Amino acid sequence: MREPSQPVDVRESPRRPTAIVIGASVTGLFAAAVLTEVADVTIIERDALPDGPECRKGVPQARHAHLVWSGGVRAFDEILPGLVEDIVARGARLVPIMGDMVSRAPNEVWFRRFETTRHRNLVCSRNLLDHVLRERVLGDARITLHEETVAAGLVGDATRITGVRVRKDAGERILSADLVVDASGRGSQAPTWLEGLGLPRVAERRVDAGVAYATRVYKAPAATVGSFPLVNIQANPAKSPGQGGIILPVEDGRWIVTLSGTRGGEPTKDPDGFVDFALGLGDPVIGELIKGAEPLGEIATTRSTANRRRYYEKMKAWPDGFTVLGDAVAGYNPVYGHGLTVAAQSAVTLRDLLRSTSLTAPGTARRIQRATARPVAGAWDLAVGQDVFYPGAGDTPPTAVEKFLARFVDRAVDTGARNPRALGALLDVMSLEKPASGLFGLDMLVPMLFGPKKPHLRGAPLSDAERERALS
Repeated sequence: MREPSQPVDVRESPRRPTAIVIGASVTGLFAAAVLTEVADVTIIERDALPDGPECRKGVPQARHAHLVWSGGVRAFDEILPGLVEDIVARGARLVPIMGDMVSRAPNEVWFRRFETTRHRNLVCSRNLLDHVLRERVLGDARITLHEETVAAGLVGDATRITGVRVRKDAGERILSADLVVDASGRGSQAPTWLEGLGLPRVAERRVDAGVAYATRVYKAPAATVGSFPLVNIQANPAKSPGQGGIILPVEDGRWIVTLSGTRGGEPTKDPDGFVDFALGLGDPVIGELIKGAEPLGEIATTRSTANRRRYYEKMKAWPDGFTVLGDAVAGYNPVYGHGLTVAAQSAVTLRDLLRSTSLTAPGTARRIQRATARPVAGAWDLAVGQDVFYPGAGDTPPTAVEKFLARFVDRAVDTGARNPRALGALLDVMSLEKPASGLFGLDMLVPMLFGPKKPHLRGAPLSDAERERALS
């Protein structure tokens, strides 16, 4: 006799949630990477992505100097273990700050090249960084990429977003998702989309120092390849127009040289004027280093450098199923180099929240928006604390608090430039590893008030041997 057949379990496994990320930006890629822990992810990207470390239309700022502060380096490897090692293997460097950096602060104090701090910044071209990140993220089978596709609007209502209308060529369709993440950058249409659903306009603040950038790539002198320090002259907000520049030694034996200037003192696209501008930066060290170097292309310029923040986290009503990250929330003057670090730290915050909260639970999107505002705020305060002092930067003059903090930061910089203990505390804040309150700790206050502090340097701390290698 046959045994009775066992009942068959026909229950289906729970459906895996879905997420849509608008934009294959650095923010979008990191967000997609962490979302794969809990969802299947679709990325909507308006550009055709390059196969290699090349420029693309949607990231014109990639031609300029970029670096990743140590707070971002840590976040990179938290999200994608081994990512930084992979980028370094392709030619990037982890640069000790300030040991391998020649830097003049905004108050025109030269930092001593103390070698005792633990901070390491990731230095490479933006194209290389983007390429390696795309390789790591887009190789994940849980991620689907739609290139040359435009996000045309949100689907849903003021209480719940259920998807995105997308357009490719002449066709339009709807993609549904449990969570939509806008990582489309400075050109984000989220304010308009949300207003179209009946929500109030998001509050914004804009601080525009009127900074323009000009960048040219040079062939690095052979004797400097792989071992030359960054050279950085920061603009002084107390002297208008503010002008600065940086030499960023990157992969493939190149120097990315970016010059900047505020209203009335912008750098030029004229090749001869480019070098003259660098020679006139208060200290001529950058101009002296590049005047005999071989240029490898034309000069690229950018003027879209305003600090702009949208306070989504303060909105009284927020729809489930939608969040905004990265430059779509806050874009910073690129001179401070914090955008990439904030992108990675925001993704870490997103990951940590989704490990304890269901992606589909009511209120999750609002919690994401509020939590990711914390790394945004740190970078915003640092950028605005400088730029607000340029003439015409904002609709309102600096507040009393901003003036006090600016004076204190100047003292902190003056102290950190001459004391390694204080420098470590300053770099903790500048690297976005600790909040600005770290500047009021004992590591800063004791050296500030009691010393010891070394005397100010009279010029750029570039050794004779380094100059000789660069000018040979």
